[in-house]
Amino acid sequence: MKIREKYQITEYCHHFLREYIHEGDHCIDATCGKGCDTEFLCRSVGKTGRVYGFDIQRDAVELTRRRLEQAGCAEQAVLICDGHENMADYVKDRAAVIMFNFGYLPGGDHSIATRPRTSLKAVEEGLRLLKEGGVMSLCIYSGGDTGYEEKKALLGYLKELDTKQWLVIVHSYYNRKNDPPLPVFVVRLV
Repeated sequence: MKIREKYQITEYCHHFLREYIHEGDHCIDATCGKGCDTEFLCRSVGKTGRVYGFDIQRDAVELTRRRLEQAGCAEQAVLICDGHENMADYVKDRAAVIMFNFGYLPGGDHSIATRPRTSLKAVEEGLRLLKEGGVMSLCIYSGGDTGYEEKKALLGYLKELDTKQWLVIVHSYYNRKNDPPLPVFVVRLV
């Protein structure tokens, strides 16, 4: 892997999350997209774990399904074509890791994108499902035709979380121009 690739937001988040996922864990990919994070989670939880993957776009769910089949890890995944704000309707187990990528499907229809109202509800649902010591990652894309309002709403919400229960870490690509993605991690302390 080239050094530059190691610092793309998805790889950066994977690197951070590796120590929080163990064989047999349950994890959630709240925004499957093309399946990169879902595959990472499936490989990380091993044969005895479970990964729930959500996307509102049937094409994204199918892309993810094909990717997992090709990677040989489809049996760990439960893929759901529904909004991430409804994750608690499907997931009953505590999650070790929950991953979000806000914005739109890369190469997809920009009019189909995450929105502040449903994204905030999804984060709230995810925090309730996160186990003690678990981590939620949020990759916030806010440039161009997406997400300034969503970014503001998410960061405002996270800033108000109880410091006795949550640790919120906001990273930035400080010297990148044009609204670089913002990696955020929320750790459940108790």
